[in-house]
Amino acid sequence: MAESEKDTALFMGLVLMFHAAAMQHMGKTKNPISDKVERSLDQAQFVIDTLDALVTKTKGNLSDEENRFLTNVVKELKLNYVEELAKDQKPVAEPGEVHPQESKESQ
Repeated sequence: MAESEKDTALFMGLVLMFHAAAMQHMGKTKNPISDKVERSLDQAQFVIDTLDALVTKTKGNLSDEENRFLTNVVKELKLNYVEELAKDQKPVAEPGEVHPQESKESQ
């Protein structure tokens, strides 16, 4: 394996480690140590911010393949993060508005 191929493989491995950590913190995968799903969106946000910093600091120094890979991983993690945040948002009823759950329960 040529040095540049080795560096590419190592870089992609590093990005995948961050990806795995973020997915674990979002509760998408089990913690391999505890064998439990644990969720910490603050930790997930930290990992995503770290990858964003990596994007900024490596700008102009990555091959097209490496840049595309890193960009796609960051996009995927951000989409998953937003999805997880949405799970925590409870709809707020306007005054006088009835949620479908409430109307079923009152019947």
